[in-house]
Amino acid sequence: MTYGPMRHASALYQQNSVSGGVESADPHQLVGMLLDGALDRIAQARGHVQHGNVAAKGTCISKAVAIVGELRDSLDHKVDPSFSQRLESLYEYVIRRLLYAQLHDDLAALDEASRLLAPVREGWQGIRGAYLAQAEAQKG
Repeated sequence: MTYGPMRHASALYQQNSVSGGVESADPHQLVGMLLDGALDRIAQARGHVQHGNVAAKGTCISKAVAIVGELRDSLDHKVDPSFSQRLESLYEYVIRRLLYAQLHDDLAALDEASRLLAPVREGWQGIRGAYLAQAEAQKG
C-alpha cells in the first residue's frame, strides 16, 4: 500500500466519525481503522435494513462504499502487483455488493461484504509486528 492518500483517508475517517485517534495513527493503524470503519458501517446498515430506516441505511452504505473505495485507491501496485490486483478486485466486488444491498435491502449482500472484508482486517492486524519492525529498521 502507498500512504500518500492516507491524509485523505484520515479526513474520510474523521468525516465518518468511526473512532478517535486518527491524528496520531501511523499508516498501518489508519488502514486498520478504515477496515474497522467499513465493517462497522456495514453492521449499522444491516440494522437499518431490518428496521426499515431507509435514510440511515443509505448513509451507512454510502460511507462504507467510500471507505472501501479509499482502501482500493490506496493500494500500491508496485510492491506486489499480483496481490494488490487481487485485493483491488475484492474491494471492487465488495463495493458492488454494497450498492446491490442498498438498492434491494439485501441482508445477504451486506453479510457477504462483511465476510469478505473480515479476513482482510484480520490479516492486516496480523502483520502489525512486521510493519513496526520495518518502520524501526528504516529509522536506524
